Amino acid sequence: MRPTLFFAAAVALVALSGRLETPVDAQGSAPRSWSAPRTPWGHPDLQGTYSNDDETGTPMERPRELEGKTLADISPEELQKIIKDRNERFVEGVSGEEFAGGLRPPAHLIFDTFDRKNKRAWLVVDPPDGRIPRRSDIQPRRPRGGISTNANPKGPFNSWLDMGLYDRCITRGIPASMMPAGYGSRYDITQSPDSVVIRYEMIHEARVIPLDPSAASGSPRAESGGDRRDRSTQGARKYMGDARGWWEGDTLVVETTNFLPETAPQGATEQVKMVERFTASSPDVVEWRVTFEDANTWTRPWTFSMPLTKVDSTQQMFEYACHEGNLAMRNILSAQRAEEQAVAAARK
Repeated sequence: MRPTLFFAAAVALVALSGRLETPVDAQGSAPRSWSAPRTPWGHPDLQGTYSNDDETGTPMERPRELEGKTLADISPEELQKIIKDRNERFVEGVSGEEFAGGLRPPAHLIFDTFDRKNKRAWLVVDPPDGRIPRRSDIQPRRPRGGISTNANPKGPFNSWLDMGLYDRCITRGIPASMMPAGYGSRYDITQSPDSVVIRYEMIHEARVIPLDPSAASGSPRAESGGDRRDRSTQGARKYMGDARGWWEGDTLVVETTNFLPETAPQGATEQVKMVERFTASSPDVVEWRVTFEDANTWTRPWTFSMPLTKVDSTQQMFEYACHEGNLAMRNILSAQRAEEQAVAAARK
């Protein structure tokens, strides 16, 4: 009996030590023990085509029905039930009459899938309560014609500026261009020794991110603040902001400032600073963490995280032909003028 008891005790000890040495993070994932392969010039190789189709429908903030919980409190079984209920509500929703007069194209022409396998209950990982720390003394900014304009606004349509930049096929902005939208959720990462390029299937936008090795953690320039410290007050403002990147170990860090007021993310002001971190956690997954900072909008910085899943290279990124044959703008504006003429005629 003694050898048997010794063997059982040894097994229990190994199992216990395995638990102790494998803690989980806020997303319920084990710590990363895998390192990305290297490019010929020595950087972690993140290149490939990614998709976050499965993350469609994951709310940014913790849902009200999960009040009091953190991501670490959500068990795998509970998450599966949340996802099942979420998908069922989605299918029920798209089968109804969502647009004016009940007009809508078949849902399968819009959404890639109805069976989304969300990885987590919500996206905000900091603060731990999963809520965006909005200032209560101000209202979110909604610039005329900005990316925050409803994709199907109710008008009035006095000008093309009353439609959003997304409606006008100009931009979804950042990080919206990398957020799932039901379709077109492909992203291509291409690297060179001095830059990283991210191409987005939606609206076919591209970000060319120069790499600044002197800004990496531990460098003299990084410790002193360098040019990055004042970059938000210099240079031209752009639809997708002004991005600069550097490597911190195996993580690609991208800091973006100098947004236009119309494209400042998450309802922030143009003084917002957005910092993204791309870290390969397995051969097929890059964890994408995004932190926002703008004292004019939020009481503190906050962060969301979303996995990007590598897809087969044969699943190409398709052309986003937004303008070809697109009469929506002309039709919307002409319909508004016709309605105004009808009202004027009825008053006579």
